[in-house]
Formats: sequence, C-alpha cells, structure tokens
Amino acid sequence: MLRVENTPAQTTAAFSPALLAEMADMVSRYPGDKQKSALLPILHAVQAEQGWLSSEAMDRVAEYLKIESIEVYEVATFYTMYFLRPQGKYVLEVCRTGPCCLVGAEKIMDYIETTLGVKEGDITPDGLFSWRGVECLAACGFGPVLQIGPEYTFYENLTPQSVDQLIGDLRIKANN
Repeated sequence: MLRVENTPAQTTAAFSPALLAEMADMVSRYPGDKQKSALLPILHAVQAEQGWLSSEAMDRVAEYLKIESIEVYEVATFYTMYFLRPQGKYVLEVCRTGPCCLVGAEKIMDYIETTLGVKEGDITPDGLFSWRGVECLAACGFGPVLQIGPEYTFYENLTPQSVDQLIGDLRIKANN
C-alpha cells in the first residue's frame, strides 16, 4: 500500500498540545523499530482526553505511529477498557462473571438499568451515567462488585441501597 507522508497539521489536528507531548514521551521510551509498542498507553491517553476512541482519533493515532489504521482498530476492539462510542461522565461497570452473578450481579445490573432509565451502553439524558457488564474485576469474595470510571474506584457487596447511595453521591459530585 502506498503510504503518503503526513504533514503535522494532518496528523495532529484532533489532539491537544498536552496530549501530543504525552504521546511523544511515550514513543520515546521505545527503540526506533518498536515505537508501535506505545499504542496501548497512547490509546489510554487519547481516551482520557476525549472520553472515547472515535474512528477519526484512531486514524490519527495510526498516522502518528506510522502504522495502518486496522492495527489500531484491532487493539481498540480487542480490549474492553477502550470505549468505541461516547460514554457518560461516570461509567458504572458491573462484574458479570459467575461468582458475582451467584450473589446478585444480574439483579444489580437490572436495578441500575431501572434506576438510571437507560439500557446497557446508553447514556443518561443528563450525560452523567452509562453502564455495562464487564468481565472479572478480581473481587470474587466481595461480589457483587462494580467499578466506576474514569477513576476506577471499586465498590463491593452491592445492594440496591448502596447503588442508590453511589449514584446520589456522583450526582452531587457532578454538580459541585
């Protein structure tokens, strides 16, 4: 495939100067032929700045690293920690594996859906919340468990009451 040299304006238009500096630092940690190894941390940084990974952002990452876009898409679609569509300010991620389901994770997910009024993967009208089931959060003895992004704080032994408290606290935090 013919590769066209990109000008800095083409490559960096969607990224802030701070993000570009962070990306340059990440790439500098790898030898010349291994700079693709910076892909995961760069995707984390892009998502932290933009809230999710749009196809345009992934294309720009590919341009930056001088790799094919499909290489970025393969990574971003493989790992569940990357969001491929917009999310709420707070993302409630409920462990849905066997041990947590045995102690009520599915009921907690149903409760969150009812309480927030949105299906899994959707965003509340106020933009504050989205939620999804995820694979093991490594707290099997304390289920049901969830983590709340973007800080990824863990909450264990969930009940409908504790979920109400968490959501209420996050609403207060968002309004301050």
